Amino acid sequence: MAVNIVNNAKTQRPSVCNAIESILVHKSIAPEFFKKLDELWQGRIAIVGDEKTAENIKVDKIADDEDYAAEFLELKLSSKVVSGVDEAIEHINKFGTGHSECIVTNSEENAELFQREIDAAAVYVNASTRFTDGFEFGLGAEIGISTQKLHARGPMGLAAIISYKYLINGRGQIRG
Repeated sequence: MAVNIVNNAKTQRPSVCNAIESILVHKSIAPEFFKKLDELWQGRIAIVGDEKTAENIKVDKIADDEDYAAEFLELKLSSKVVSGVDEAIEHINKFGTGHSECIVTNSEENAELFQREIDAAAVYVNASTRFTDGFEFGLGAEIGISTQKLHARGPMGLAAIISYKYLINGRGQIRG
């Protein structure tokens, strides 16, 4: 499931804002996961990663903070091997864009923790980030995307960019 989600989220349309730019892989599955990813991608995706990633798959360079914060918007991503969900959450909250984040897990506890602690407009469990889209969210044509917290966050449809002007006509009313 993780390989399929990562593949879809990176390769379906790599230049859009809901494509993934970084993967965090639990150390217990790293060898098997990277082997499957390498077989699928066959070097078509450039990877910058930490030393532990480099032990499992060819990397173009050892990643630094700039790489982890980058929006590549191409067939390139950063990777880091992590020891657990807490380290992943810390990394994402430091380097993420606030747009869309995803965890692939069989643990309901880790899924709930991830959704509670990640600061992003859309937080997924076991689904591709490619769903973060105004049309997919039922908002109609997407006019924009916002990672701000006020007033619109996430995909924005027409209603999100409308402002209101109230016209009040009175005849001396006062508030008691």
